[in-house]
Amino acid sequence: MTPSGPVSAFAALHHRDEPLLLPNAWDHASAVALAAQGFAAIGTTSLGVAAAVGLPDGAAATRDQTLQLALNLGTEDFLLSVDAEGGFSEDPCRVGEFARELSVVGAVGVNLEDGNQEGGLGSAALHAEKIAAVKAAAPGLFVNARTDTHWLGDRRSPAALARDTMARLDAYQQAGADGVFVPGLTDPELIGALVERLDVPLNILYSPTGPTVAQLGDLGVRRVSLGSLLYRRALGAAVEALGDIRAGRVPRGEAPSYDEVVALGHQRHGFTTPASASVRAWISSPGPVSP
Repeated sequence: MTPSGPVSAFAALHHRDEPLLLPNAWDHASAVALAAQGFAAIGTTSLGVAAAVGLPDGAAATRDQTLQLALNLGTEDFLLSVDAEGGFSEDPCRVGEFARELSVVGAVGVNLEDGNQEGGLGSAALHAEKIAAVKAAAPGLFVNARTDTHWLGDRRSPAALARDTMARLDAYQQAGADGVFVPGLTDPELIGALVERLDVPLNILYSPTGPTVAQLGDLGVRRVSLGSLLYRRALGAAVEALGDIRAGRVPRGEAPSYDEVVALGHQRHGFTTPASASVRAWISSPGPVSP
């Protein structure tokens, strides 16, 4: 089956001169607000989804919440890629079925990681089976296959780590992955070497201490994800504002008004509010306006 429509549009974003910068949302309001800044595609963050309901990340505990979020976002105007941890199962058939459900509700991409629920690396062979199962169940879904070799702080020698990383990525490519993801890798030389070896687009997780988006693009990276960074920054901003208030200071930073946030949900249902003009100004501006 040849991908078409939104699916092919999402795949095409990985083959431009500049890398796809993918912001990751954790709920409807954050996704709509981020997309309104001009981003054609939005991802989700498994940490944000899990933390919001008091469940652990990476433990296959948020299958239902992840599907519900995809259902809420799948009919929006942006392209949606879903962080599905390891597929929420060790059974490739069940992973494939979950991917099919994501596709049905409007997702065009899925991120699958090979870290296991015990906090270590899972079987590369099993992960390749999951990828193949997803491509069989939802052929048009863009599969971004993630390896956690660098993310987990592996203490092996750099040479051994590089060999294992490439071996895993080779297996995932052969299984049908449309792109591969190596979070935790920030060394420009190693990133460039991977790009030269790969047949599919490379996704790197942005790090404030690593290369810039432009520098990653120059290295050949085609997708740059923000992961849980925006969610964690949002939590940090809330705590910082609380500290200012408790200390008798006016909170720093800016925030959308109550009506502007309410209107994000209203827009989804075709409602209008007296604040609509203000909302349009806020979501189309480079940053939020003061309440």
